[in-house]
Amino acid sequence: MKTPDQYYEASTCYFSKPGSNATERVLECVHKRARELNIKDVLIASVTGATALKAREILGPDVRIIVVTHVTGFEKPNQQEMPLEVHEKLRSMGVNVLTTQHAFGGVGRSIRKQLGAYQVDEIIAFTLRTFGHGTKVAIELALMAADAGLIRTDQDVISVGGTERGVDTALVLQPANSADFLRLKVREIICKPSRF
Repeated sequence: MKTPDQYYEASTCYFSKPGSNATERVLECVHKRARELNIKDVLIASVTGATALKAREILGPDVRIIVVTHVTGFEKPNQQEMPLEVHEKLRSMGVNVLTTQHAFGGVGRSIRKQLGAYQVDEIIAFTLRTFGHGTKVAIELALMAADAGLIRTDQDVISVGGTERGVDTALVLQPANSADFLRLKVREIICKPSRF
């Protein structure tokens, strides 16, 4: 007979398709699981800030939210996709906003664009996308936030990513710095699309 310390059960929510239609449900699932596991840090992918504002509303003041947005110049040179007024509003609400280079798409992406040669970081990104785009994003956020010193690598967090707009994936994970990527551990899948 198995004892309770040998396993535990947790529910996972699967969405029939990826994208923003899942955002509110993802954040509700994250709120519930964060309370159950007493996790205080939640990473949220948000380009324009809309998902970040919704996260603050649903997750409440007891959760420390770290928003990770696209690097300036991601879509067009010298352009930041999150409007300054949204960035300032989030900061006034106690939300950290991290704007930094993608862990799986920095210099390697430049080499691919210019020379047509894939680098290790983009190969890792393509591999992680076999679980869905949001899974790749959620793992990448944890590396970026750890590198910025916004989360600890010895404490689990919940990381929330998506496919294009909104969020559709949430993972409980132990973060790692980019230089120690293989030490990152995905503990649980809270939700993700089943078809993508």
